Amino acid sequence: MSKIVSSLILLFFFPSGCLTGAVNLKSSNRNPVVQEFESVELSCIITDSQTNDPRIEWKKIQDEQTSYVFFDNKIQGDLTGRAELLGKTSLKIWNVTRTDSALYRCEVVARNDRKEIDEIVIELTVQVKPVPPACRVPRAVPVGKAATLSCQEGEGYPRPHYSWYRNDVPLPTDSRANPRFRNSSFLLNPETGTLVFNAVHKEDSGQYYCIASNDAGSARCEEQDMEVYDLNISGIIGGVLVVLTVLALITAGICCAYRRGYFINNKQNGESYKNPGKPDGVNYIRTDEEVRSRVRSDLTKDT
Repeated sequence: MSKIVSSLILLFFFPSGCLTGAVNLKSSNRNPVVQEFESVELSCIITDSQTNDPRIEWKKIQDEQTSYVFFDNKIQGDLTGRAELLGKTSLKIWNVTRTDSALYRCEVVARNDRKEIDEIVIELTVQVKPVPPACRVPRAVPVGKAATLSCQEGEGYPRPHYSWYRNDVPLPTDSRANPRFRNSSFLLNPETGTLVFNAVHKEDSGQYYCIASNDAGSARCEEQDMEVYDLNISGIIGGVLVVLTVLALITAGICCAYRRGYFINNKQNGESYKNPGKPDGVNYIRTDEEVRSRVRSDLTKDT
């Protein structure tokens, strides 16, 4: 009877006879986060297996494309020269870059186990510190007019949040929420980095700069001045009157010159210009040669 029970137990736990156990994997960190240019370990641990030399593969899944990272017992692809296998299955990457952010799948094949294949997926996030953002601040704005200040940064990951400062004082997202800024009327969008004034006041003049921040660090742009000035209405009106007066004088001068004939064309169409002939009955002064010639003619006639 005992032999029968033992046989049933063996068949229940080891149905294939020679194959025992089942390969199982786990990870100490399924979502590692690391800053750019640091090192990271992708943990993949075999918790149960009867196979002494299982086959290990690592694959990278990025933008719906799958590529080998560790295959045929060596590092493959863009991790060549900066990754290695730790222990039997874990993967260590040195000098990570932003392009290493992806899903990594650890696959183990244990031929001598009842369950031969197991896999585990690890999501690696590489954080990138922001670079100094590009800030745009209007130099001069008249009182009562709208103004927009912009701040943009395109390198940081995760996407940074933005904050604005005036004369080294942080600005709230809404000027109405802080009594200190009751004489201002602005809204700050920390997601886009825009600071919008509905109508600027003299108190809004100052030096402005923006800071872009994420979990990896922060960076700021250079200070820029914004001047809010009063409109000189009387000066503007006076300037317009001066311009109108000058235009009127120029117009009057042109009309006067036209009346006096300065703009008449003296050329005759299609004809060459000739000096008018001597009109009949008009006396003119004779030269000495003409007089002598006339005397000789008279003498000849008398002879």
